Amino acid sequence: QVTLVESGGGLVQAGGSLRLSCAASGRTFSLYAIVWFRQAPGKEREFVAAVNRGGTRTYYADSVKGRFTISRDNAKNTVYLQMNSLKPEDTAIYYCAASSISAWPPPRGSYDYWGQGTQVTVSS
Repeated sequence: QVTLVESGGGLVQAGGSLRLSCAASGRTFSLYAIVWFRQAPGKEREFVAAVNRGGTRTYYADSVKGRFTISRDNAKNTVYLQMNSLKPEDTAIYYCAASSISAWPPPRGSYDYWGQGTQVTVSS
């Protein structure tokens, strides 16, 4: 069993930065790839970024490539999402999810656990 808790969201002006954290409970955190998703009001949930179990591989949506960086610290059971050059269209609830599937990147629907989300609002 893994419990995921996101934090670090907030209100920021366009061009600013935020760092989100996804903290996990459980001793098997390093067995899961971690993925960030986001969902804006009235829109479907969309993939943002993924990091593999060891933190050696990352994958990004085109919309955030070059602006967002995903990383993990398995000793701290935490995954980070550094978000720079934020835009109003980045406004959404951001969720992290854990996948035990070995395929890379983790396919849609393969997520075992989800966090409750953290709100990110970018003002223009």
